[in-house]
Amino acid sequence: MRFVGSTSDDRVVNNTLRHSYRVLSDEEKAAMAAIKDKGAEFLALIESLRTAPEPLLEDDGAPTLDAELRPMAIGTFDRELNIAVERIEEAVMWAVKHVTA
Repeated sequence: MRFVGSTSDDRVVNNTLRHSYRVLSDEEKAAMAAIKDKGAEFLALIESLRTAPEPLLEDDGAPTLDAELRPMAIGTFDRELNIAVERIEEAVMWAVKHVTA
């Protein structure tokens, strides 16, 4: 599979829905890159707030020894962070869409 940078004029090759793009100005390319950079910076901050997963425990409080369950962990209370990540990704998508439309 061939990958093309998001600011490249050849970016249509890896997109199945939008079959034609207008050529972006250098200012638009810079704006799109800045939006994505800020989004990535914000995502990194959100990821740094996550709590470490806790091991599964038996009813007596001992760690589970079941080989099939060993890689699993009890979910932490990061639901809000998951929602935040989805919204950041959506915000970046819409901002880029505005620049590239």
